[in-house]
Amino acid sequence: MTTEQLFSYPQDRTCPYQPSPGYQTLSEEGPLHRVGLFDGRWLWMVTGHSLGRKLLAHPRMSADRSRDDFPVVLPRLDAPVFKPIAIIGFDPPVHDVHRRMLAPDFSLKRVRELRGETLELTARLADGMLRKGPPADLVADYALPIPSMVTSQLLGVPYADHEFFEQKTVDLLQAASAEAAEAAGRALWDYLDELITSEERHPTGAGTIGRLVPLIDGRDLTREDLVRIALALLLGGHDTTSQMLALAVVTLLEHPDQLAALRADPRALPAAIDELLRMVSVTDVSGVRVALEDIEVDGHLIRAGEGVLVSSSAANRDPSVYHDPYTFDIHRTRGGSAAAGRQHLTFGFGIHQCLGQNLARMELEVGLQVLFERIPDLRLAVPYAELAVRSGGTMQGVHRLPVEWSGEGR
Repeated sequence: MTTEQLFSYPQDRTCPYQPSPGYQTLSEEGPLHRVGLFDGRWLWMVTGHSLGRKLLAHPRMSADRSRDDFPVVLPRLDAPVFKPIAIIGFDPPVHDVHRRMLAPDFSLKRVRELRGETLELTARLADGMLRKGPPADLVADYALPIPSMVTSQLLGVPYADHEFFEQKTVDLLQAASAEAAEAAGRALWDYLDELITSEERHPTGAGTIGRLVPLIDGRDLTREDLVRIALALLLGGHDTTSQMLALAVVTLLEHPDQLAALRADPRALPAAIDELLRMVSVTDVSGVRVALEDIEVDGHLIRAGEGVLVSSSAANRDPSVYHDPYTFDIHRTRGGSAAAGRQHLTFGFGIHQCLGQNLARMELEVGLQVLFERIPDLRLAVPYAELAVRSGGTMQGVHRLPVEWSGEGR
């Protein structure tokens, strides 16, 4: 079979919280599929939950994006700035060393310390929306500032520069070509490099950057390593969480029975967050790998040099794991199901599992709690079908989210 005859990857969603209909068709045919890419190459797309976990955790599957045989899923990912990107794009031992360095900034203890400040922030943002009155753009006025401010504080990046790094992040992650991605990525690289230089000359110890600058030793942590780490945390810290929050609101508003159930039982919020993460899967990808040698898993043979992509949006709907998987159910975890809760693959699996998942969950919990408490009659200001959704990639989201309400809020 030629690549022209293969299923083309990626494919756009027709619904903000459901995967491409084509992914559902593939999933029904089995857990592993050859799919064609933009450059005429192909890779294995994994739609099965069990197989996905095994391959993401397999020690002979490499995440090193600097390898010549590492699969390039989109044109933008061929930009040098992505080769490699810190944490998710390195193999052990480098990956392990850097992850240990970052662990204190993303521990449960640190996230709990940030919760009170995040509550105050979201309350101010909700009050600001109410003062301005409807309609509002929930992305610009609420969903983006929350993770952007939190990430700035955590990383040690001045929030005063947020318009610059937010726009460059969008330019990078939504670029149509490697050249456009590299231009945006280089602007962010130079910006972060200047912050590191400033910290070296005038130490503040603020944030991750301030804490790690004194650890630069040219061996375990080079200056380039720190720029790559800061870039990865900046990119991953605000865009994905802001889009997850926006699409979570869309999903809840489109399922009023589930929103009503959540309001009736606020204790269900943590479980609802995981069900939203399972359903929405804003990145659509749990991980991309290349086989270092021939690997046989569950009767499937993947040869050395072949690429593998685990689809979170498909694996999270594996019917052998999730009953009625395309249905949004905030009470899915009830009844003692072994597959319930946090077994979704939205944050990946194995040693590269998302470092910031505790922080993201906290931001989503606080963001949804405050929003629906302060503006209980929130609703979309445009028909659902008219939302300006992202297209042409694996990062899902909306460019804007017009919302309105009738009352004065609480």
